Amino acid sequence: MMKKYAEATPQDPLTEIFSNVYLLRGSIKIGPLLQMNRNMVIVRDGNELTLINAVRLDTKNLEKLDELGEVKNIIRLGDFHGLDDQFYIDQYKANFWSQESHSNYAELHPNKVINTTAKSPVQNSKFFIFASAKFPEAALFLEDHQLLITTDSIQYWNDWKHISFLSKIILSLMGFRLELFIGGPWLKRASRQKGSLEHDFNQLLALNFTSLVAAHGNVLKHSAKTELEKVVFEAFK
Repeated sequence: MMKKYAEATPQDPLTEIFSNVYLLRGSIKIGPLLQMNRNMVIVRDGNELTLINAVRLDTKNLEKLDELGEVKNIIRLGDFHGLDDQFYIDQYKANFWSQESHSNYAELHPNKVINTTAKSPVQNSKFFIFASAKFPEAALFLEDHQLLITTDSIQYWNDWKHISFLSKIILSLMGFRLELFIGGPWLKRASRQKGSLEHDFNQLLALNFTSLVAAHGNVLKHSAKTELEKVVFEAFK
């Protein structure tokens, strides 16, 4: 029996945002007239590729992906995401990295578990775990580029690209802005009680990052840590 995968949705061409780090700005349809942005990051190490926050590519971008190298790893950093992981696992027979006990797409079991002692498959990088979160959430820090890759916890938006008009209204009401912010729906769902994730964010700020890219929005270069310090202070004061 053939497996059914989600269709590719509107997306931009792959863009190199740092040396050997590529960003796919795509989308996801979440209901009638509802579409929002969704990103995937690709890291190339020699001929090996690691996909982070997987988004199914269209034919043209898949061809570009295959030109870049061979997909060896799929990394799922957040509980809300995982729609397209199975497509890449089957297509490339790649290792699947995630934390255990996801509530969404729970049938996807990692053969490589992300935890506090796990060594990242990406050279000169390390995982960060939101240890206090009710549901699995992690980040990946690329030391060579001082780049922090997140999913829903921290996001930076500078446009409303790939977002339908109705979605823009709803997201605005939910607190999404054209700036760096902590994802409101994620924070509410992941917090065990008010302020319970403050320690995690303070631990995250100990990392030496300057840039950030999430599973939504765009890449923020050079000022990410400085801006996040202000956001964390405002969120938990």
